[in-house]
Amino acid sequence: MSGPAIVLMWEARAVEGRGAELLEWARARSAELSREPARRELLRAPQDRVLVMTWWPDASYGDDLPELPEPDADLITRAVHRWRFEAVE
Repeated sequence: MSGPAIVLMWEARAVEGRGAELLEWARARSAELSREPARRELLRAPQDRVLVMTWWPDASYGDDLPELPEPDADLITRAVHRWRFEAVE
């Protein structure tokens, strides 16, 4: 990547025992974004948590960027957490 980037972070916690299902749901949704990010990472953590990070080079903080939706309520234990960061050099 050349220059600043905006990184979108999406984090959800699955209903106990459904972390693998949430991970696959997030993988599929991230492949369906209306635009392809320069980089995408999917991570998992204890307590059936899933994190998706997408990198958007040369985007501005307030730009309208594609984000993952909310999963069905029966798959998650709480609302999705979303953060937007600006990469620094």
